[in-house]
Amino acid sequence: MTANENTVVQYLRMLESRTSSDELDNFYHPNAEQTEFPNTLTKQLTNRTLQELKEAAEKGSKVLTKETYEIKNLLSIDNTVVLECVWHGTLAIPIGNIEAGGNMKAYFAQIFEFEDGKIYRQRNYDCFEAFS
Repeated sequence: MTANENTVVQYLRMLESRTSSDELDNFYHPNAEQTEFPNTLTKQLTNRTLQELKEAAEKGSKVLTKETYEIKNLLSIDNTVVLECVWHGTLAIPIGNIEAGGNMKAYFAQIFEFEDGKIYRQRNYDCFEAFS
């Protein structure tokens, strides 16, 4: 496993057990930018800075009680890592036809570009199972 692949795996494990959005500083370059392509939850193309990622993480902590990432594929070339995983989230609040305490499932493809050993650019292609 390359150093960048290991960083992605450690990043996912942090997401599963995080206690503070400040933990993102350990993984993201200060000038990081994340792009989330349109999906069932995010209706339009969204770009986020590190500060905006932290704000989204704080909001997410009110929506989820637990999340897990099942890695299916992890590939890299040069400074880029491509991840394919299955995400499971346990809801703290109802969303669509899923009640609080229920589970959501999504299939993620994520591309991470690294600079100075940290995530500099991230692109998310999230595909959620129906929940409405």
